[in-house]
Parts: sequence; C-alpha cells; structure tokens
Amino acid sequence: MARKTVAAALAALAGAAVAVTAPTPAQAAAPGGKDVTAVMFEWNFASVAKACTDELGPDGYGYVQVSPPNEHIQGSSWWTAYQPVSYKIGTKLGDRAAFRSMVDTCHAAGVKVVADTVINHMANASGTGTAGSPFSKYDYPGTYSAADMDDCTSPVTNYADRWNVQHCEMGGLPDLDTGEEYVRKTIAGYMNDLLSLGVDGFRIDAAKHIPEDDLANIKSRLTSPGVYWKQETIGAAGEAVQPPEYYGTGDVQEFNYAYDLKRVFNNEKLSELKNFGEDWGLVRSDKASVFITNHDTERNGGTLTYKDGAKYTLAHVFMLAWPYGSPDVHSGYEFSDKDAGGPDNGQVNACYTDGWKCEHAWREIASMVKLRNTAAGTAVTDWWDNGGNQIAFGRGDKAYVAINHEGSALTRTFQTSLPAGDYCDVQSGKGVTVNSSGQFTATLGADSALALHVGAKTCGGSGNGGGDGGSTATGASFHVNATTQWGQNIYVTGDNAALGNWNTANALKLDPASYPVWKLDVSLPAGTAFQYKYLRKDASGNVTWESGANRTATVGTGGLLTLNDTWRG
Repeated sequence: MARKTVAAALAALAGAAVAVTAPTPAQAAAPGGKDVTAVMFEWNFASVAKACTDELGPDGYGYVQVSPPNEHIQGSSWWTAYQPVSYKIGTKLGDRAAFRSMVDTCHAAGVKVVADTVINHMANASGTGTAGSPFSKYDYPGTYSAADMDDCTSPVTNYADRWNVQHCEMGGLPDLDTGEEYVRKTIAGYMNDLLSLGVDGFRIDAAKHIPEDDLANIKSRLTSPGVYWKQETIGAAGEAVQPPEYYGTGDVQEFNYAYDLKRVFNNEKLSELKNFGEDWGLVRSDKASVFITNHDTERNGGTLTYKDGAKYTLAHVFMLAWPYGSPDVHSGYEFSDKDAGGPDNGQVNACYTDGWKCEHAWREIASMVKLRNTAAGTAVTDWWDNGGNQIAFGRGDKAYVAINHEGSALTRTFQTSLPAGDYCDVQSGKGVTVNSSGQFTATLGADSALALHVGAKTCGGSGNGGGDGGSTATGASFHVNATTQWGQNIYVTGDNAALGNWNTANALKLDPASYPVWKLDVSLPAGTAFQYKYLRKDASGNVTWESGANRTATVGTGGLLTLNDTWRG
C-alpha cells in the first residue's frame, strides 16, 4: 500500500460481482508443487539474489516476492515505494541490471520471481524520482498527464460505494483511469518489460480499487497472459468490492485468513481449526493467497507479528502444514517507527543483524516448506485435539504435525498414517521412530511443535541452529528466555572451543524464532562438563553479559541435554 495517511483506507477493500466485458485472459494457475512465496520486504535486489542461492532454493521455496522495482518518490520511508513516478526500473533497492541479475540468480536456484506491482495510482507529491525523473501531482512527464487520471480527484470516502472506491483517490493518491486505452497500454508495457527481464508473476497492489474488467483487459495484453498474479483485495465486511469477483484474473489475498489466525492464537482454541478454510467463509482455496502477516498488517496491528514470539512462529507452522491456499512468508525487519524503511537501504549483510528478522530462514518456518512440498495434494488425516490449544494432524501418509500452544508440556502417543520407520522431527532436529501401527510417543514443550515427513528420515547437519532442521546425537540444547531491544541478539559462550572459549567474538548466536525464548543446539561429546553464560550484542557489536556466576552443565550419554534458562539481568 501507499503511505501512513493511507493506511486506514488501505486496511479495507471489498464488494459484489462485476461483469467482465474485456477478452477473458488465460486462467492463471496457482503456484505449482512448490507454492510457498518468501516475501522479501524492502530487501535490495542483490540481497534477494543471495538469499535465493543460500536459503530459498535449498529450503524449497517456489517463489520470492520483491518490493516494487519501478521509480518512485524519494525518501527513507517504506511507503515511498508505493508512490510511483515512472515505470523505469530504478530504486534504492537496485537498478535495471541489478534486478535482471537477481531474477537470473533466483531462477538458477530454482526460485521464481514475483514483482510487487503498483498500477492503481501515481505519486501524491512533486520533485525528482529515484531514477531522476521530474514530476508533480497529475503530471509525470513521459508516462502520464492529468488527462490519464480518473474523473474523481478527491479522496475515497465511501467503501460501500463501488464507483467511489474505484474512481476516487485512495488516500489522495492520483487514481489512474484504467478504463482508458492509453493507460491500459502503458501499464501492460511496464508489466511486459518486467516479463522480458524474467519475472514470473505479479502482486497487484490495491487491486480492489481497479475494476476487474480493467485488470482483465490489461492482462490480456501481456506477452504471457496466463502469468501468475495475486491481487490485494482484502474483503472487509460491508464493502462494495469483494475478492471473489477477481477470480477470473488470478488469486486473491485472503486477509481474513490472517485475521482469523490472530484471533484464534490469541483468544480462542486451536481445536477450532479442524475445518479451517472455506467452511469459515474464506475464499476458494485454489484462489487464496494467504499469510500470517504482511507489510501493512504488521504495522496496523491487524495480524500477528514477530513481536508475538512463539504464537507467530506456531501460526506459520500451522499455515505451512495446512492444505489451504498458497502461503506467503513475510521476511522483514524490526521497527519501532511504523514508517521506517529497511535498514541500510535494503542491504542485508547477514540475517539477525542490523534489525533484519529473516523469518523465511527461521528453522521452525523454513523446515516446514519442504514438508508442505512433500505433502502437496494430500488431505488432512488423523486429526487429534485436547479440546483446547493442543492439536495434531496428518497429511495422508506423507507428513504429520503436532502443535502445543499450552503453557505446559504435552506427552502423548500419536496415531499417524505414516509408514513405519525412523524420522527427523524437523522442528527440533531430534529423531522419532514410528512403529508398525503408525504410532510414536513424544513430548512437546510449551509453545512448541513437532513435524515429520517422509522426505526427512534422518537428522543430519551440524546441529548449530542453522535452519536446516538438523541436529546431532549428543550435545546441549540451549533455551533462554531473554527480551531484547531493536538490533540486539542473544549469544552463548563458554569454556571450550565449541562454545568459543569465552571469546565474545566467537560466541554463538541463538535463534529468535520462539522469542522471547532463544534457542540453539550445539554438538558436544557425551560426558562433557562445561561452563557457559549468555550475552547480548547490539547492532554495533557492543556486549552486555548477563549477571551472576558462570552456569554449569554436563552432557549425558545419549541425546541432547536441554537447558531451560532465564536471562539474569
């Protein structure tokens, strides 16, 4: 969406069906077997390319969504990207060459690229854009003039009035007359330019403000009229424009999915999710683009966010395991100022530094992407719940997931349809054996999950919390409840080489996916006695040790020693 003054207007989009008078384009297929999109909000193109190679491809993401690549107004706020000046490829995130290189690199990693596309409106400002173009409101030389704007040049005031929503100005942003031939041709030209650079799909920003027949006409002009796209339609109750009328042009973003999950994880019971989806009044599953949070809703409080800790993580586990819609995983940054753009102009030097949250790489989330790919096409089986906030379910004979959103541990024998054998719980990195009856017994700690699938039969990897779900046979599993401020992370060090020999430069960073509990598994030989202590580091590398004496522990003869600690202030 656009700027903060538009946030309220953008938080609602809805209506009735509309007749499509333009030629009907080829039906857009939902993303294929790999249907999970990592939304790299405010990441620059070079950083996205690196993430495709290092994480998104190996973890099984099918798509990456990038922030709008076209010229927009200057400024540090994130919403400047939603105020277009021209359709030149050039922003603080990178120029045309960087964008093309990113697309090529992501394709080489097996990841398709979706571009966030702002075609409803232009900038409500004047000056020089990010690619050097002069402009003023209603005049964008070489792109549009006042004659190309809609006939209503005042703000949207009535979301129950279709004409008002689709002809007036969302938050004062000049509304393009998408019914006009020149405007349709110019928008299609921009999208065809992105297709020529290798883009595989589009997110249509503020789609509910554009009549569906206008979008159908624009899409019919593309060199690939069946290209995947998803449309921001929202679907607030009582509004004139509703998501189902946009089925003909592509998928629709189902905001109610995220709103419902926030309500359930905060105030209701997970047991109610047994029939979550269309039975709840949500849009058709094959047309639903779903998410736990996005860049707007994490700022307006409509959905769970990284600030919600384990609830946020467990909601992702459920979304990725549950066979409804095509999931987006938002990967953004910490903020206290809701207008703040991405740190360092979108340059991500490393995850969990400079405020970058990297939710796409959290082990608890990333490990579920391959589970979803493995379970694609299977129905929910073997549902179990305790009538409260403990649930478990299978995906046929391909996968099984349990979630404990209670304040105490859950120990139980679970019934699955999995083939007998050894599996890796990709949430914890620990081995699980399923017997010939499809049963296994396990203990889940408070606010944790367990996830098995036939594509992960053994737990490999270094066990250093690196995001692959791997673990090691013996060692220490560090869990510490520690709150942090923006830019801070929690580390552990101790009196042996594996723990950095008390050198803060070699301290091991813990995983914040279950914040305020930070976690890390470290390989240590059985029988190892060691001392350790936690510390905080800020974005500048400043170190704060926890108080008190050194902690002590000894690794047993089998399995991981689990340490449940609380930061000592």
